[in-house]
Amino acid sequence: MNLSHWLAAWLAVAAIGGLMLVIDGPAPVSAKDEGAKQPANGTQTKSAAYEWLDIALEATAREHERNAPRPTIGSRMLAIIVTCMYDAWAAYDDKAVGTRWGDKLRRPISERTLANKEKAIAYATYRAMRSLFPEDGKWLAEQMTLHGYDPKDNSTDLSTPQGVGNVAAAGVIAYRRDDGANQDGDEVGSNGKPYSDYTFYKPVNPPDKIIDPDRWQPIPFDDGKGGKVTLGFLTPHWYRVKPFALKRSDMFRPGPPPKVGSEQLKKEVDENLELNATLKPDQKAIVEFMRDGPKSTGQSGHWLRFAQAVSRRDKNDIDQDVKLFFVVGNVVFDAFIACWDSKRCYDSSRPWTLVRHLYAGKKVHGWGGPGKGVVEMPAEDWHPYSPYTFITPPFPGYVSGHSTASGAAAKMLELFTGSDKFGETERRTAGMLTEPGFLCKEIQAINGKPPAETGLTCDVALKLPTFSATAEMAGISRVMGGYHIQTDNIEGLKMGRKVAEYDWPRMQAYFNGKTAEER
Repeated sequence: MNLSHWLAAWLAVAAIGGLMLVIDGPAPVSAKDEGAKQPANGTQTKSAAYEWLDIALEATAREHERNAPRPTIGSRMLAIIVTCMYDAWAAYDDKAVGTRWGDKLRRPISERTLANKEKAIAYATYRAMRSLFPEDGKWLAEQMTLHGYDPKDNSTDLSTPQGVGNVAAAGVIAYRRDDGANQDGDEVGSNGKPYSDYTFYKPVNPPDKIIDPDRWQPIPFDDGKGGKVTLGFLTPHWYRVKPFALKRSDMFRPGPPPKVGSEQLKKEVDENLELNATLKPDQKAIVEFMRDGPKSTGQSGHWLRFAQAVSRRDKNDIDQDVKLFFVVGNVVFDAFIACWDSKRCYDSSRPWTLVRHLYAGKKVHGWGGPGKGVVEMPAEDWHPYSPYTFITPPFPGYVSGHSTASGAAAKMLELFTGSDKFGETERRTAGMLTEPGFLCKEIQAINGKPPAETGLTCDVALKLPTFSATAEMAGISRVMGGYHIQTDNIEGLKMGRKVAEYDWPRMQAYFNGKTAEER
């Protein structure tokens, strides 16, 4: 990083706390700082990286509650946080280099203690979150205090772990300041709101009329207050965001999806109709599990939770956790950028529009709404298995974001751990996020009649034997839910896996201490 970049980073740090740069020799380390946090009973504990990721996921969920889930934006937020965490940690590793400072923050062997790693990580993640979630500044400061750190310590003295953490975060924040996401709403052409579009996207179809059935259509949602709200294409400019490792957003862009008039598209829309009308409790549970309901952190957060499950399973230490969260968070970030390139390029429609177009004036069977089971209805009333306040994600279908992110994260977990084995089980009650308060026999009724089978239960256990099977479950959940046709899913999984295979060696290069030229 050249001097101008260093200066830009200091300015970024100043903006979040008025810091001063101090480069000095190693400071004395007290006995308190030298020691590591050890459990009293000698049992396995969560690493500091794990604990700060927990806080980051809670902060992301809070942001999503304020502004609605925004998977692209959420993936960038979490990628920034785990990258700040990694860059701070790298200063205390024997050979790893940071993404922004390279080896410039490297501390001498005498300072490479667990306590210093933990403190540097705390300050780096705290600074990242303060820049991303200013509304939660008080809560975030409380988390620092609870962990024994001073949130007002703005030091940039590189001989101290707080200085390393603050400076590491400054570099990442400065780098991402003008990365195309429009975090501050100041891109030319935008409306001044954070993350707003500046590429002048306009939908071909209005909400109440299908002009071109192959193109995306905005959908009116219930606003939860007795009215309606129609959301536009979420972050249509995301293909312009600077990726973590990809050279370009269109590197893995697939060919076009099937069009209206083709046998393939008709077959895939019929599959949507069939699944919607025959969902079993376990399938409904899959749809809801992968939809990530209340306290959502998006697909990035969902897969970082899976990464935490791997950490618990493998009894990871802080070094393994930092690297694990770094690779998962950043590969999902890249996956969304590649996915949004395809969405913007093809601007493809979703089953909501396609069913109404292909079956206009006809009757179909489908989900009748909370507690109504499956009923016959006009095609114009067909509805995905989803709350009326969130009928279908507000952006084009091809390729599926869930499939792309899941394909990428699953492949990355396989590459990182050396095995596809996962071995988790998720226990759910079908319907609890879509039609709560109804008996299982009511939500499984067909034309008003409860199912004849005995022992019917909506309590299910979803097996997640492998990472790849979990990704495929996430992908097919979007077809079963009525959000995507099958091609959206299949091509999304392929794209995500390609992104992971491309990113992995470049992430390893950071771990192995290679310079930018060597990478």
